[in-house]
Amino acid sequence: MTRIADYELFEVPPRWLFLRVETTDGTVGWGEPIVEGRAKTVRAAVEELLDNYLIGEGPTDIEDHWQTMYRGGIYRGGPVLMSAIAGVDQALWDVKGKQLGAPVHELLGGSARERVRVYQWIGGDRPSEVADEARQKVEAGFTALKMNATSQMERIDDPASVQAAVDRLCEVREAVGDEVDVGVDFHGRVSKPMAKRLTAALEPHEPMFVEEPVLPEHNDALPEIAAHTTIPIATGERMYSRWGFRDVLEDGAVDVVQPDLSHAGGITEVNKIAAMAEAYDVALAPHCPLGPVALAACLQVDACSPNALVQEQSLNIHYNETTDVLDYLADPSVFEYRDGYVGIPSDPGLGIEINEAYVREQAEKTVDWHNPVWRHEDGSVAEW
Repeated sequence: MTRIADYELFEVPPRWLFLRVETTDGTVGWGEPIVEGRAKTVRAAVEELLDNYLIGEGPTDIEDHWQTMYRGGIYRGGPVLMSAIAGVDQALWDVKGKQLGAPVHELLGGSARERVRVYQWIGGDRPSEVADEARQKVEAGFTALKMNATSQMERIDDPASVQAAVDRLCEVREAVGDEVDVGVDFHGRVSKPMAKRLTAALEPHEPMFVEEPVLPEHNDALPEIAAHTTIPIATGERMYSRWGFRDVLEDGAVDVVQPDLSHAGGITEVNKIAAMAEAYDVALAPHCPLGPVALAACLQVDACSPNALVQEQSLNIHYNETTDVLDYLADPSVFEYRDGYVGIPSDPGLGIEINEAYVREQAEKTVDWHNPVWRHEDGSVAEW
């Protein structure tokens, strides 16, 4: 019987962590367990999980392995542990698909679509001069964009800050017209009272959704915010399990859930979250400002989720200054974007071939990415 024999972890630029799992028959599976800015912490968690629970075990009982990793510790959940589980889970699905000669989505029930719509980031962390960039991305074939709504905001900010966010969205609308969807990410930077004001001000310009209007710690405010707007509400990148999504689905305030395949327990868990969301008539748009393994995992779940709306991807995102998604692939054409869509990877496993030599070369470099610490004018720490 094939067993899980060994694993390696590679911290690579710009800010990613790759996991390589190998079985006794030589099958290799890849995962991407990462909390951006906490790679070394997640690395330690992955090592604990694999060393304590999985080395020497058969690779194909993925549900049992997931339950063991999750329930094997009395202290559960959270970004670090769930991201570690996510990366291991992705690698095991990659192994299983390769051993059975099928892409992961076929093992999850088969594809519900031929391709997945993708969106492109514009504007950076502190959005400015977005109109030209939006125009360029649409000319390149994208039909959906996303940008940050604003830089940091005071708990109660002035009218000028709200107007600046409205003006940016207006500029994008004027540049690309009404046939292009534009998501607006509040990034949890906005307090509840400002979220209500900002969504009301943006509403005439019809964003595709507003994302993380408040921090997930304040999800109880979402019904009140939703009551002030007809803009679809999206959230979920900082929620880590089906239990975290249960309350927002039951509240009825969320229209789009955005679990991250590298944070929310991997393919096994996000596939369940997607099904839960479908039962509440809520769309799926997985969060993924990450690398190629995470994106491939997202597309496998998107493929078999009837409620998949649009997929985030990080090509040319502002974080990817030295290396980008396609650089780590032996065949970059697997993520060929055409007319605003990407095809479903159909090769066995996750459907991608990692350029292992390039991974090893890049892992020799020092990677020390951390998100910036922003401060308000009075010196207090602001949400990034």
